[in-house]
Amino acid sequence: MALHETEHLDDRSGELAGFRRHVREWLARHAPRPGQRPPPGDEIERLDRARRMQAALHDAGLVGITWPVEWGGRGLTRREQLVVAEESAAYELGTSVFAIGLGMCGPTVLAHGTDAQRRRYLRPLLRGEEIWCQLFSEPGAGSDVASLRTRAVRDGEAWRVDGQKVWTSGAQHCTFGLLLARTDPDVPKHEGLTMFVVDMRAPGVTVRPLRQMSGESHFNEVFLDDVRTDEVVGPIGEGWPVARTTLMNERVSVSGGTTGTGTSADALVRLAQGGDRASDPLVRQALAEVWIREKTLHYVRERVRAAARAGLAPGPEGSVAKLASSDLAQRAASLAVALQGPGALAWDPTDERGERWSRRVCAAPGASIGGGTDEILRNLVGERVLGLPREPAVDRDVPFRDLVQDTRDRTGRPGPPEDPTG
Repeated sequence: MALHETEHLDDRSGELAGFRRHVREWLARHAPRPGQRPPPGDEIERLDRARRMQAALHDAGLVGITWPVEWGGRGLTRREQLVVAEESAAYELGTSVFAIGLGMCGPTVLAHGTDAQRRRYLRPLLRGEEIWCQLFSEPGAGSDVASLRTRAVRDGEAWRVDGQKVWTSGAQHCTFGLLLARTDPDVPKHEGLTMFVVDMRAPGVTVRPLRQMSGESHFNEVFLDDVRTDEVVGPIGEGWPVARTTLMNERVSVSGGTTGTGTSADALVRLAQGGDRASDPLVRQALAEVWIREKTLHYVRERVRAAARAGLAPGPEGSVAKLASSDLAQRAASLAVALQGPGALAWDPTDERGERWSRRVCAAPGASIGGGTDEILRNLVGERVLGLPREPAVDRDVPFRDLVQDTRDRTGRPGPPEDPTG
């Protein structure tokens, strides 16, 4: 039996039984299981299917579970949200294109936006009418996001934005982006930032896909040339606390903290049995190692869920879960390649299993980067969980304009020094 089939949120008291029954029955009628999904189709067809499914989920009351009713949500608790996550884990909803908006951007607007912004953006986001992306990382500001150089300058009642972002997931499909930019270079790097909403279709926004080794292009680089926006999220100059809300929600989302428990061990056991490798003692040891780490990740996620049920915002436990998740992804992918042998590199086009594992192998290294690198997250855990001294940071109290800047231009060639104020 798969791990997630025996570890549902405990609702034996009957408090959630009716809600779970509604979720289960709706999914059984409307959501395809793996193997039942329609042909992939082209990009437009996939987006249309995703929008239809997202709208249907909203109409059934299965998204925005904890969001207030006035902003398009259900106004329920995180317990109901976890029920939906558990029950939908066995289905192919095809709505991952909305994950960043629902899991990161939406919660940030909900926590820090104005009522007018919540009224304008949240319901269309929940219904899949608009897609969002997160515009944080830059070529010279990845792990150290606060060192970003994209700048926003006042222009009357609005702002003009210039800069470059990179590793922006799904930007090619997006309607809006949540953008972190520098508005004051005369203060230390964490203090001179402001969060904005940017229309991804506005003049001056250029999106260029980045080809991954899997052949896909989930990520993009985004150029912003004199882009106008008048939507500020949170106080001007206090964008770092707003960004932390996004980042903490991202780590929980990337780690799978709001979804069902993964079943890599089950799938690998089946793979070993299919190749007559299950009796090999070295294979059995490797399978046990994956199972142990998967079980450990499950209990870390339970801590995340317990905090959610208590109404607490995501904390350091999200970083622990994300670390465990990236480690598991890489171990499972490596073992799958060892079990499949040449089949992991070349497979019959009709063999979905071969392609699936090969894609996971190609995606696994990125798991240690997305949502915060393993190194940065270990520092966070050391400081905020173990109470270890903070890593030395000589630039923490230095005005941003006085920091030594990377002077490479957008092509990667050395260029003239650039004034960060423009």
